This record gives sequence, structure tokens and C-alpha cells, in this order.
Amino acid sequence: MYDVIYADPPWRYDFSKSDSRKIENQYSTMSIDEICKLQVPSNKNSVLFLWGTTAKLIEAIDVMKSWGFTYKSSLIWDKEILGMGYWFRGQHEFLLVGTKGKFPPPEQSLRISSVYKEKRTKHSKKPDYIRDMIDRWYPDCKKLEMFCRSPKQGWDVFGNEVDNSIEIKNV
Repeated sequence: MYDVIYADPPWRYDFSKSDSRKIENQYSTMSIDEICKLQVPSNKNSVLFLWGTTAKLIEAIDVMKSWGFTYKSSLIWDKEILGMGYWFRGQHEFLLVGTKGKFPPPEQSLRISSVYKEKRTKHSKKPDYIRDMIDRWYPDCKKLEMFCRSPKQGWDVFGNEVDNSIEIKNV
């Protein structure tokens, strides 16, 4: 069981106007129901850091609830480059924070701004800074990265692009 869960679910989108722009051209996706049914191995006192786009914000909160976490706060990642979008061209992504049981926020001296700026690179790659920040905040906690693409030392991983260190089943 894990104290810290860091997850970037492979959200499925259904509004691509052309086959060439589908997310599935980048990686396999999952439905909201499939994501919600994952049995996340979190301790009774734990924290979840969950990535969600503006188009999947409500779904991200639903996933958080289904995994047993209560929403607490969020960070906005300003990617510094315009992306796609139907109403607005997306330039940011949310990192939602939720807790289960009693889990402390980081020490006051380690807290950062709720807006983090770093230029995005390849599709869906998240800033390494965020995992490093979580390590600084909770150096002695057992950590799991779900839907991982590039493992970080000291973290267990689960995803279809890495050698899994654990197995996660559906409910």
C-alpha cells in the first residue's frame, strides 16, 4: 500500500474532428468507467496527485472520489505554448490534490505557488519538477506513479509503457 499516488490517466476523448488528431495515435486510452474501477493500492491515510485537462476536470474529480480521495487543492501547469481546444486553446493543465484519511500538507517552507510555468515538450509528458517536488515534500513516504512513462528511482510504477513493479486490478 502507498502513502503517495501520482497519476496521469490516459483520458479518452470523443470529440476529435479527424482521425489524425485522436489521442489514441499517441497512446492507448481508457474510459472514465475503466479508470474509476481501478483498485488503487493506497493507505488509509494517503494523498493523490491527479493530472486532468480542462476538458476532463469533472471526470478527474469523479475519478478521485471513486478512488476514495477527497479533493483539497490544485496546481495549474502553464505549458507556455498554446494547444488545441474548441472554446479556448489550452495552455494549461490541472494537478488536483486529494487526501484519504488524515494526510498532512507539505511543510510551510516547502509550499510553492499554485501556478507552475514550464514549457511543454512531447505529447502528454509532465514536468519532472512535479515528481521531484513530491519527493521533497514526502521523502520517507512510499510512492506509486500510475500510468508512468519513465520510472523515477524510489517510486513503484504502473503503466503500459513501463515494466510494472505492481499489478493493479479492476473492481
